[in-house]
Order: sequence, then structure tokens, then C-alpha cells
Amino acid sequence: MSTQLELDTGATTTLLVPEGTVTRDALPNLADYDLIVGNLSGGKDSWLMQSLLMNAAREAGVEDRVWTFHATLGPMEWPGVTYEGQYYPSVSELAAQQSLASGVPAERHIEATKMTLGDNPQPYDLLTYIAAYGRFPRLGTRFCTKGFKEQVEEAAFTPVINDLKVSLGLASKPTAIKLTRPVRRLKSLGLRSDESRDRAKRPAYQNPMVNGVRHLDEWCPAKDWKTHEVWEHHETTGFPWHWTYDSHPGAKDRRGTSRCSCSECVLASRRDNLLGAARRPRLAQLIAHVETVRGDTFRPDISMHQLIALSRKPGAPDPGVVITDETPEFEAMERSVMDALSLPPRKEPDLAARHRTVLPLLTTDSCNGCA
Repeated sequence: MSTQLELDTGATTTLLVPEGTVTRDALPNLADYDLIVGNLSGGKDSWLMQSLLMNAAREAGVEDRVWTFHATLGPMEWPGVTYEGQYYPSVSELAAQQSLASGVPAERHIEATKMTLGDNPQPYDLLTYIAAYGRFPRLGTRFCTKGFKEQVEEAAFTPVINDLKVSLGLASKPTAIKLTRPVRRLKSLGLRSDESRDRAKRPAYQNPMVNGVRHLDEWCPAKDWKTHEVWEHHETTGFPWHWTYDSHPGAKDRRGTSRCSCSECVLASRRDNLLGAARRPRLAQLIAHVETVRGDTFRPDISMHQLIALSRKPGAPDPGVVITDETPEFEAMERSVMDALSLPPRKEPDLAARHRTVLPLLTTDSCNGCA
């Protein structure tokens, strides 16, 4: 929706006023919201976003309404590493540090992960879901974002919203489903136009969801910042970025991966995928094993088998550090992936119906088809 706004000069300009947002303007007034949440990935853009969010919250006098959230993907995320005697934090650890450094108290930072259902819920990792589902995420079917981030966040903030129902006088009890008005939450994201065409088209401020209990708006305060400006912000503030951005931990040269999402993301650049395969060979082999059993490829244009092979060739990016992934968390994921692969997939992969080169069967100890 667009509306004509009169400027003080008398000239007329067209500004996008999002349909359905709490603030009836092109950008949010943070004082309009009961709950403000900075979504932190632990990446470079998260620190910029959180800095801008807290500056805006302080100016509006609502700093005490700001919480932060990190949806952890467990072993699929970039882990912490010890390199030359120094420890470099994981993305989850760095997200918590970003929150605290911005001025949010530790008790207002939430880290959550997707859990299994039942009486004894356990962490449910993304790769196990892919193995059980039978397909990898795609640009148009990003179930990784929907199911492992957005839905996890909604569940994580349910207790906070229930408390606000009563403390704001919107209902007499936390379980109420009829409120005098919905609890108003602003989700702040570190998405920028520079990252992709889709993100460039995304509104900086929008309303994705509203019901009788929750009114959720989204804001991308760093949307128009250029990549070099993001790095300048890190340099100016002195806050460290994640080690995966560098050629090796501690290098501070920004010659590693260009982004800090999953260690292997289906939407990452090919160079980032090659670095992921070289830095985390055990994870790459497990993903390739899922490809073999399910018949779908990691990306539509290239398989993990091919990425592993290319990562070993001359001219491939130097990993700088190789992670063994000999942790209880990774081994638990490996077992759950194998269990999922022993059952029929919930969805037959599109690629399985096409003529394709048969992918070799991998064990998790060796890659016998990537020479």
C-alpha cells in the first residue's frame, strides 16, 4: 500500500506506508510496541542491526522493552574453535555476546531450538528433518527458515507474551485468548538489500501476522546499508566478527566465507559452500550421504558430492582450519540422520523422478565417490 505524504517544503512524494502495521508510517515508532525483539544470527549484519535497534529504542525511551533472540540450528551452525591456543566463539555464543554488548540484560536474551514432540522432547536438527522429509530446502520452499526459526521464535516468546497480557491489562489471566487488543511485537532483522535481489525487494517495514492475541510487525533497520559500511561499523565499534569470515580464525582479513549462516546453506555462494565442505568435511560427507539415499541434491545446480570434489582440487579456497566435529552433539545428529534415512521419505524428491547420475553411497567415515 502506498500513500501520498506532504513534505514540509510543500512538495509531494510517495512513501510506502505498509498495510496493517502498528505505526501508520513508513518506519516504526518503537514506542508503539509492547515488545521489541532483535533477531540475532551471530553474523556481521546482526551486530549492526542490534546497534541501530538499541539506538532507536533509547531515543524512544523504550530500551527496557527490547529482548533478543537466536534460533540455534545446533551442529549445522558454525561452531566455536580453538586455534593456536585461542578460543573463537560459535555463532550462538557470539549472538549472546552481541546482545549483552548492545545493552540488553542476559535474562532478556533467548536462545531456542526446534524440539521433537512427545513427553521427552529432544533437539530436532535441520539435517535430520531434511533426511526424513526427503528434500533439501529451496529458495521457494525455505522450510528451514519457517520451521526452524520463525516457528521456534513464536513458541519461545509465548511465555513473555502471556505475561504481557496481564501486566499491560489486556486480559485478566495469561491463558486468555480474548484481549482488549493484541500484544504488539516488533521483530527486528538484519536483512540488507545488498545480500540478494529478493531482500532488495523486501519492504523495510511490514506486517506479516496479526490475530486476536499477537500483532507482529517486522523491521529491517540496516536494509539500505552497504557491505563496506557494515564492516566499517565493526571496525568503529571494535566488536569482533565471527571467525568464519576470515581466512583462518584470528586473521581479521575477511577472506573466509561471505556470510555466517549455516555451515552449509543451500542459498550460499559456491565459494562459501566450498569453504564449508573443506572446513567441515564430516558434515559435508553426511550431507552427501543424504543426497545418495534420498536422490535429491544439496542445491539444484550442484550436489554436495561435487562440492566436496571441487573443494579438494587446486585453486579451491584454502579452508585455513579444519573442524573434526568429534562432539557428542554432532554424533547425536549423525545417528538421528541415519535413523531418518532408514525410513521412507515423507516427500518424494523432484530430482528422483528425473534422469540423473547415480550418486555413490557414502559412509560417514570416508568419501569414496569424490576423487
